[in-house]
Amino acid sequence: MATVYIPAAMRPAAGGATEAVVPGRTLGEVIENLEAAYPGLKSRLAQEDRLRPGLAAFVNGVSVPPGLSTRVPEDAEIYFAPAIAGGRSE
Repeated sequence: MATVYIPAAMRPAAGGATEAVVPGRTLGEVIENLEAAYPGLKSRLAQEDRLRPGLAAFVNGVSVPPGLSTRVPEDAEIYFAPAIAGGRSE
């Protein structure tokens, strides 16, 4: 099962949990199982078949595409974080 680290901003929707251990072969399945454990969390993570705009996912420390079909190893560690973009042009 994957260990999902829940971002601070989403912890109220997860009853204050900082992490959850859930099954799933894809990122989408992991999010569905998070939703089963913490109703309302899915809408903060996904929009249709993609991560919400402005959100990034990391599986075992590697940034993954925003689609939810990304394969997830059985013992994966998954982090969700605000996507960082931009910068200053001079």
